[in-house]
Amino acid sequence: MSGLIDDYNAYRQRMNDKILASGDKTIKRIYNADTNAFLAGALDVKTKEIMGLVASMVLRCDDCIRYHLLKCHENGLTTEELFEVFGIANLVGGTIVIPHTRRALEFWEEILYSDNKE
Repeated sequence: MSGLIDDYNAYRQRMNDKILASGDKTIKRIYNADTNAFLAGALDVKTKEIMGLVASMVLRCDDCIRYHLLKCHENGLTTEELFEVFGIANLVGGTIVIPHTRRALEFWEEILYSDNKE
C-alpha cells in the first residue's frame, strides 16, 4: 500500500483501539451499529458503501470519505462508477463538496496506484 493509505489505516486503528479501550458502552454500541449497518442484507455491501460515501461527501467528512473509498474499492467499485457517485454527491451537497471530491479522487488514485505496486 501507499504511505497515504498506510498512514490513514494505522491512525484509524490506533485511535479506534484507544476509544474502544475506554469501555464506554454507548461508544461500543455505536461502533457495533455502524459495523452491522454495512453488512449484506436486502442491499449488498457495495451499494451500502456507495451510500456511505455519498453521505460522507455531503457531510464533508474526509476521514469517512477515505474509509468508504477503501471499502468501495474492496467491493469492486470501478472508477467509472466512482465518478457517477461523485456526481450524485455534488448534486445533493452542492458546490461546497467540490474540494472533498478533489481529495477523494486523489485518495482513490492512491488506492489504484497501490494495487499496481503489489
